[in-house]
Amino acid sequence: MPVLTKLETYLDERKIPFSRSSHPVAFTAQEVARAEHLSGRAVAKTVVLLADGVFAMAVLPADSVVDLHELRHAMGVTHLRLATEAEMKDLFPDCELGAMPPFGNLYSLPVYVESSLAQQHSIAFNAGTHRDVVHMTFADFRRAVDPIILPFGRRVAA
Repeated sequence: MPVLTKLETYLDERKIPFSRSSHPVAFTAQEVARAEHLSGRAVAKTVVLLADGVFAMAVLPADSVVDLHELRHAMGVTHLRLATEAEMKDLFPDCELGAMPPFGNLYSLPVYVESSLAQQHSIAFNAGTHRDVVHMTFADFRRAVDPIILPFGRRVAA
């Protein structure tokens, strides 16, 4: 089952409101923000990590990068690194590489959200492809995913 269908079913069953949109292919979160006419602060990107041998998702604004040192400290782990493309391909076989939605609970992965993203009223994110986007309030995302919110992002210059 494509992850978009799985995601929509998950949200519908929990009566969590969302909307969908599509745009021309966009490979980076900043490109998604431009295609969707949104601020980079409102587009959530998903970064997959390996923390002490356990995979996890870090979700942060498109205009930010993960500060691995800060996140490692905040998570209380000894070893933290980015997942490889091969690892991501195995973890998310129903997604285009780099387009997985920030719903780690659909993959039995913990989700860590950068605290600045939690300040956004609404967020948008890839829904398994480089064309499909889901939009929802952050409050509804929080209810759907129950992420751990920590400061670990560093905003990059535009």
